[in-house]
Amino acid sequence: MTAKTPLLKVENVGIRFGGLKAVSDVNLELNQGELVGLIGPNGAGKTTFFNLLTGVYVPTEGMISLGSEKLNGLAPYKINQKGISRTFQNIRLFSDLSVLDNVKVAYHSLAKHSIVSSLLRLPSHFSGEKEMEEKAIEFLKIFKLESVMHEQAKNLPYGQQRRLEIARALAANPKLLLLDEPAAGMNPQETEELMNLIALIRERFSLTILLIEHDMLLVMGVCERIYVLDHGQLIAQGNPEQIRNNPKVIEAYLGEEVS
Repeated sequence: MTAKTPLLKVENVGIRFGGLKAVSDVNLELNQGELVGLIGPNGAGKTTFFNLLTGVYVPTEGMISLGSEKLNGLAPYKINQKGISRTFQNIRLFSDLSVLDNVKVAYHSLAKHSIVSSLLRLPSHFSGEKEMEEKAIEFLKIFKLESVMHEQAKNLPYGQQRRLEIARALAANPKLLLLDEPAAGMNPQETEELMNLIALIRERFSLTILLIEHDMLLVMGVCERIYVLDHGQLIAQGNPEQIRNNPKVIEAYLGEEVS
């Protein structure tokens, strides 16, 4: 029986900045529908790894594949079109645009009407815009943001801004969603709501999710498998219980509680 091709396959990937190896010989696989965590101490190379997956950085060694397609050397917008969307450690919204327009921006990358039809204000332009707006509003309802859809994004409370960023990433219709510390800055109640939201969107959209997070309660609560980076190298992988009791992980965190 032929083995199923992983959705994401990372083979011996690394990157150097001058003489510094920021990420070295990383191997990682995600199957369709999995929710997997990537953890490690500050400076372990987690966000650098996300930047490799999304084309911000080009690996100096190894190969990254999404399904059967090789991603090495592709521009970030091309990788997004192939099916990878992400959020960022520091929220990156269009702060002066409305909540609704922030989500519609993602839909424009998938628009069926042409630039010519938009410039000439043809019927296909208006029907396309109407369809995008309807879809965007549906997304905002899922994320409980429809009541603030006309507010400028910069005026939202922090927790709502985080939800909006995830909504915008999802609007691009990804196969793989990368979440970079989505619970950063959240209080316990907001973090619990985020856990429920991640589980909801994974089920509703049949998503594969790779999650970077320092909040171990969130990681252990939602992830099926976890990879651990330290100094740019993978030091462990397994289910939450295996990771919680792994001596290398405990040493990497220098006694920080991983529970």
